[in-house]
Amino acid sequence: MKIAVLRFPGSNADWDALHAARDVLGADAAYVFHKDTHLDGADAVIVPGGYAYGDYLRPGAIARFSPIVPALVAFAEAGGPVLGICNGFQILTELGVLPGALTRNAHLRFECRDIHVRVEARGPFTDVARGTVLRLPVAHADGRYQCAAETLRELEARGQIALRYCGPQGEPAESDPWLDPNGSVGHIAGVYNRAGNVLGLMPHPERAAEAALGNDDGLTLFRSLRRHLGAAS
Repeated sequence: MKIAVLRFPGSNADWDALHAARDVLGADAAYVFHKDTHLDGADAVIVPGGYAYGDYLRPGAIARFSPIVPALVAFAEAGGPVLGICNGFQILTELGVLPGALTRNAHLRFECRDIHVRVEARGPFTDVARGTVLRLPVAHADGRYQCAAETLRELEARGQIALRYCGPQGEPAESDPWLDPNGSVGHIAGVYNRAGNVLGLMPHPERAAEAALGNDDGLTLFRSLRRHLGAAS
């Protein structure tokens, strides 16, 4: 199982993603740089968090023109599993690989804390965790997911909403504004593309992947990927 971790100028969670995939999960994981033009035979791709190109213009707006992007888009369109975390989620929406957009948090503050999400959708990164509540950290200023009303209806109907912000026991975020850190429409924390092979999410599962650090809920997403790739081989 070979996993490519993309690395842009300004990435800051690339090491965390590489460590979770390589040292914790045990995959053959390595960096692929923004100036590269191929994914070196990867079975899955992680687009990590950070501030690609300094988030100039808006998050992901410049990263979409990187030399590695055509290979990333072709991989996704061919059905390859792609995980976009935080800034990676923003990049994937800029590319049109995922629907919607990530905008400034509703309260206009940077959020850095643990939150809870309910796993709702099937897919390569969530099958193992579907129906459970995960505690994951967030760290973003532009994490408010928004989309047109028609798009939201389609996401609901097609089962593309992967994660929703909630309480520790799965309580809906409507019960307490604190549960949704950014004011996303439908309290959406993560979505799949229509084909179900690309997942973007604002929380950081790679920063919650080791029990020694007090929380390994995020490792569930990586284990789900391992099972998916094993079943596909």
